[in-house]
Amino acid sequence: MQDEHRPAHHGGCLCGSVRFVVRGERGGLVGCHCSQCRRQTGLYYAASDCALADITIKDSGTLSWYRASDTAARGFCSRCGSALFWQGDGLDQVSVMAGAFDDPTGLVMLQHIYCADKADFYTIADDVPRYPAGRAQPPVDAGD
Repeated sequence: MQDEHRPAHHGGCLCGSVRFVVRGERGGLVGCHCSQCRRQTGLYYAASDCALADITIKDSGTLSWYRASDTAARGFCSRCGSALFWQGDGLDQVSVMAGAFDDPTGLVMLQHIYCADKADFYTIADDVPRYPAGRAQPPVDAGD
C-alpha cells in the first residue's frame, strides 16, 4: 500500500523513459546467475524484491515485457534496452534491478541463486549464502 509518508526509492531506465518509485520495504539483493539473466544483462542480475502494492511505474510507452520462460516475465525499456524488472507469475512482488535505483541505494547482497549455472568468466567473491538453483535448496559452501 502506497503511503506518502514512507521513504521513497526512485529509479528508472538509462534514457529516462521508464521511471518508478518504491514506497516501502525493499528486500536484500538476490544475485541470479542463471543463463537467462546472463544473456539479458551480460553478467548476472542483482535485484531487490518489492511488493507490487508499493511500486508505481511511470512509463512513456517504452516499458516492454518479455516472457523468457513459462513462469515469469522480464520488464525492460524498449528504447534504451535497460533491464528493469522480473515478475514471477502469480506473485505479489516484483524484483527490481539494483542498478535501476537512483544512488545511493543502501541495498546489500543477501544471497546468490542458480550458482550451478554461473558463467566461467567471473567468481563470486562475497560470503553470503549461495544456492545451486533457486532458493529452496540448501546453500553450498563459499568455496564451491
